[in-house]
This record gives sequence, structure tokens and C-alpha cells, in this order.
Amino acid sequence: MLSVVNSGPMPPCPSPFNMAAHVLGRADTQPQKVALSVVNGDQATSMTYETLKRAVLGTGGGFLAAGCAPGDIVLLRLGNTIDFPIAYLGALAVGLVPVPTSAALTRPEVARIVSELRPRLILRDPGVTTAPGAPEIGLATLQALRNHPPADWHMGDPERLGYIIYTSGTSGQPRAVAHAHRAIWARQLMHDGWYGLRADDTLMHAGAFNWTYTLGTGLMDPWTAGATALIPAAGTPSEVLGPLLATHKATIFAAAPGVYRQMLDRAELPALPNLRHGLSAGEKLPQTTLDRWRDTTGTDLFEAYGMSECSTFISASPAHPAKTGTLGQPQAGRHVAILGDDGPVPRGTPGTIAVHRSDPGLMLEYLHAPDDTAARFDGNWFLTGDLGAMDEDGQITYLGRNDDMMNAGGYRVSPLEVEAALADAPGLTGVGATQIEVKPGVFIIVAFYTAAAPLDEDSLRAYVDTKLARYKHPRAYVHLPMLPTGANGKLVRRRLPLFWPKTTKAT
Repeated sequence: MLSVVNSGPMPPCPSPFNMAAHVLGRADTQPQKVALSVVNGDQATSMTYETLKRAVLGTGGGFLAAGCAPGDIVLLRLGNTIDFPIAYLGALAVGLVPVPTSAALTRPEVARIVSELRPRLILRDPGVTTAPGAPEIGLATLQALRNHPPADWHMGDPERLGYIIYTSGTSGQPRAVAHAHRAIWARQLMHDGWYGLRADDTLMHAGAFNWTYTLGTGLMDPWTAGATALIPAAGTPSEVLGPLLATHKATIFAAAPGVYRQMLDRAELPALPNLRHGLSAGEKLPQTTLDRWRDTTGTDLFEAYGMSECSTFISASPAHPAKTGTLGQPQAGRHVAILGDDGPVPRGTPGTIAVHRSDPGLMLEYLHAPDDTAARFDGNWFLTGDLGAMDEDGQITYLGRNDDMMNAGGYRVSPLEVEAALADAPGLTGVGATQIEVKPGVFIIVAFYTAAAPLDEDSLRAYVDTKLARYKHPRAYVHLPMLPTGANGKLVRRRLPLFWPKTTKAT
């Protein structure tokens, strides 16, 4: 049997369609239900569905009054506050194209995005770095737009450009991933295929508002289902998350694997009688973390696999648990395969994980990069760049990357981007970056470099501080007499871990 699962197409996305209207489709039938609570200890600041919808449509109306027109790009340079999702949905509501970005980006990184996209507006929190190139709306003005007369939903072709997110590319430069409005329609497959999500759920996500994992799993999907979203206040430490889950009676919890590990390491978790299960994504969930969570809480964790180009499409769920060591199975409605050089391979044989181009959650393109877009397709299959093997029952085991991409706390980072940032550092003559597993399931970015003598690590950290977002920084620097190269003189990056000194301490 070949490594293909095709559980049939989901119903087509309605037309005309608007992503924000779909997300808030329950607002009129449950106006007084709490849509969102920002929790801090035993305190919560809440917003009802009625208030949320009013804020979104008012913000959208304010964008139009500021001179924006459908199709215009709006860059979000906002912090970890409710302003982020309101601005995001407000732009979508009136046909604008929001671009959510990490608040950690440096000025040069933002400048590249501004130069590439030429946004009509930049939405700016004064505490977040930006770059010139477009008119700005500051945070106070943005918040005031909620009271603007509400706009109408901009309905249109579900295939039209909806939003853009940035992901690290193998070229070393982040790539703009363009998604259609219909991407949210495909996320319904995750409600049963991953979340086990119900309208009476209270889902708490441990991430910041301005992380795309939080934006989708923590906010858009609960709201689509008519559930309540909980988000910890900015700066909440991991040891407080357990008590928050208990105090606010969360029924589902979502976080990255590292957060679960920190919660287990740093504090004794309270009883969680309301919690049905947790969700994990962003990087591979170590079996040791899963086992400890089960033993400690008596609840399960369900892992999902996906990427910026297609969100998640392989997962475990309460209805479809994963076998030990596997990611789970393709969600119902997905068409997924494991490919070799000549198409789908026999089950049990390693190959590249691929999703069919007909998937409604798949990106439109890499913006302004037709060659990069074409390179990711093999006929009708989108190639993820990850390796896997499909069991006889359709469950998939993750086998790692088939390129050199790194994972930093749930963000994919290109080693080329890190190497380019360090290339001109004073005294450095060569550099290679890779990720190193420092303990089971815990990876850090390490820069291996050549120089006449070991360089001051604090100086190297300061050098990259203005060039790279903090999550892209090397956590350790290793001096080598020479970098490993092949016969053609090119760096053999995959040999770098052989030179990792076990006594090196990461910062």
C-alpha cells in the first residue's frame, strides 16, 4: 500500500466570503458571551462577542476613513496586547491585507519587510521597533478607532489575498507567505482533527497575542467555534500557568513543547479538574515531556504538525490518539502523502511529507517569488521539506528536516540568515550555524566560527543584537581552527554537531 491518505474534500468555501466575518459568525447569536479574557492571577479583563465584533468593525471603518482601500497592505508592529488581533481582524473585515510580525524583529529586519511590501499603513506600538516607509497609526489612535462607525463586511472571492505571514526560507531571507481568505475555512478540519473543540470550551493559550500560533489556535479558532479564549497577561512566567489554568477553569490548554517542560520543571502543578487535554505545536514534542505531563496531570497532550504555508494538517486528537512516537494522522478532509523521487512511497518507507495543492489551507504563493513557489511543488504536491514515514494505519512518524532549517522555540530559522548576520563581525573569518540538542528534546542555535583566536562572546552577541530578532540569536559560540568543508570547499553544515564540546554552556 502506498503512503497516501485522501479522506475526501471538505465542502467548498462559500462565496462571497470574508475571513473575519467567518471568525465572528457566532457574535450575533451569543452577543453577551465572553469571547476573550486576559488573565493575570485571579483577575481577568474580558470582552464579549458583541464588544469584540463592534471593535473589529469600528477599527476597519477607521482604516477606510484613513484612506485605505481593499487590497492595501497593513503592517502590524504591535505588542502583546488585545490590540493585535482586533487590528488583524479589522483589516480583514474591510478587505485590507494584514501582515502580523513578531515584536522581536530588529529595525533592519523590519526595513526589509517594508521595502518588499510597501505597506499602506504601519500600525505601531511605541514600544515596538519599526522602520520608515509608510504612514503610521500609533497605539492610542488605533485603540480609538474601535469607536469609529462600524464598516460593513467586505465580501468577495474566497481565493483573494487575505493576509501575509513571514517564514524563514532556505535562501537565508524570510519569505512572505501569501494566504487567501479561505485559509480560515480549512481550519475547521482542526476542530475535530486536533483540538476536540466545542462551543462550551474555554481554551487558554500560553503564547503572546502577536505569535501566529496564538493568533490561530488561541483566538481565531475558538472564536470561530463560539468558545472562550484565555490569554495570560504579558510577562506571565511559566510557573504561574498551572494556577491560571486552575483558577480560570480552562478546559483546553495550548502551548509549545518548551512551555510544558518549563511548567513541569519549575513548579508543582495544581489539580486541574476542568482540563480535558493540552495541545502542542511549533516543534517536536519530546516523548519524555509527554510522559511527564500525563503522569503529573492525568491529562493527555495532542500534537500537531504544520507550517506557515499550510497551518496544521497532521495531528493527534481526543477522537484519534497518536500511537507512541508518531505525530498522529492526516486530519479528515486532508490529502497527504509521503513522497520519494517517483511519487508516493510504500507505507513504512521514509520520504518527504507532502500535502495536495487542492488543500484549502495551502498558501497562494510566496509573494513576488514565483521560482521559490514553483520549487516547493512536485506536480500536485506541496513539499514540506520534512521527512516522515506512514504506518499501515496512516499514522505518520516525523523523521526530521531534509534541509538545514533550525527550530528556535517554535520559529523556523534559516542558518544562512544567522551566518549572514555574523559574517562581517570584527575578527571573524568564517562561520557556520546549526541547531544542537543539548538535552533530550531541547535544541539551541549554535554558531561555530573561525578566527585567529577565540573572540569575546559578549561582543559577538552585541554585534548580532541589532541585526537579528532575539529568538534567532545563537545561544552559544564555538571557536574552531577550521570549518568542515566538502571537496568543493563549501561548508558541510551537517558535520558541525561533531564539533560541539559537551562542556559548552549556552546563554
